[in-house]
Amino acid sequence: RPMEYRVAQLEALGRFLEEKKQEILEATALDLGKPPFEAELTEILLCKNELHETLNNLCQWMKDEHVERNMATQLDSAFIRKDPYGVVLIMGPWCCPVNLLLGPLIGAIAAGNCAVIKPSEMTKNVEKLMAEALPSYLDRDCYAVVSAGVQETTRLLENKFDYIFFTGSPSMGRLVMAAAAQHLTPVMLELGGKNPCYVSDTCDVRSVARRVAWGRFFNAGQTCVAPDYVLCTLEMQEKLLPALQKVITEFYGSNPRESSDFGRIVDEKEFRRLQMLLRSGRVAIGGQTDEKDLYIAPTVVVDVQPSDPIMQDIILGPILPIFIVANMDEAIDFINNRERPLAVYAFSSDDKVCPVLCVTGCSGLGKYHGKFTFDTFSHQRGCLHRNMGLEALNALRYPPYSQHRVGIVCAASRVKHKGSCTLL
Repeated sequence: RPMEYRVAQLEALGRFLEEKKQEILEATALDLGKPPFEAELTEILLCKNELHETLNNLCQWMKDEHVERNMATQLDSAFIRKDPYGVVLIMGPWCCPVNLLLGPLIGAIAAGNCAVIKPSEMTKNVEKLMAEALPSYLDRDCYAVVSAGVQETTRLLENKFDYIFFTGSPSMGRLVMAAAAQHLTPVMLELGGKNPCYVSDTCDVRSVARRVAWGRFFNAGQTCVAPDYVLCTLEMQEKLLPALQKVITEFYGSNPRESSDFGRIVDEKEFRRLQMLLRSGRVAIGGQTDEKDLYIAPTVVVDVQPSDPIMQDIILGPILPIFIVANMDEAIDFINNRERPLAVYAFSSDDKVCPVLCVTGCSGLGKYHGKFTFDTFSHQRGCLHRNMGLEALNALRYPPYSQHRVGIVCAASRVKHKGSCTLL
């Protein structure tokens, strides 16, 4: 699709976000008990920012990218062209059901693709809003919203797509990747992970408590980049617990259940899963639950063991375990011996701590946001344009061959080693 078409569809998506803002706030409140502040920030504002950055830069992103040439191609034009894949499938998660569905869609449209969009069936009100309202803003010939449960999704994945973008659990990610393999379809997977948070003995405890509590209990802990567990010494735990208790009270009052700023668990199945995790270790803060209201209080758990379910499974809820380590080296070994997380956090007054800890991979495949999303949905095709009038230059490569010709061709095509480099 030409740039003008892509811009028109992106602008239409912007109108959807603007005109359906209230419906988005209501739907996320019904599905997740999401406070308006959190919904406007993470579902609407972040999506608009992604959209506007794309519109501001699309002309530049679409341009052919010229590359260096060797002597044999000096008179040719060598470049990378950004082609759309074709028809892509975008499968969104329930934890951030608007932004993490429409964010990838922005990149898919920008790159010139058609798209089948599948919202999470767990956030039913957002799913209904997307299915009923979004198609009236976009070109129905190119963009379709599919409502599907587990069985329908399995059938959907049997179709041959040109690219699949999935955000969700590692277990579902394996199924998506296996289905994609049947058609040799490329995939982008964002799968979350158990994000470690190391707290050294040399840090501002109150600042750590505020940042960790906000990151863990935002959206009732149902975010893929939330700190999943804290690693610290026993001495730091004794300082951190009262600081966390104070911050939780400051954020949500003495009874967080009555706070309009604290969300709810997405459904009964997730609630019961989280209840099972609460059996690990000892509850030091919070721990109150109400299945009828899908409420779990902001909770901190101590005395956990590496084998406990809460240290094995991704939490995605308002529960924060603290695991005791003797020092930073032990914390690093603990992190490195487990699956790679999506994010890692380190708090210390020592600048040497963070660079050591932050060398970690992401949980999934690929990358996106901003230009990376455009690149993800673009097939970067290498092209060489050689004028027919330069056919005489090709004579050296045609039979009959000779040793003399080999020398000339090798000299013209050789890339020389320029020497060593130093990584700073």
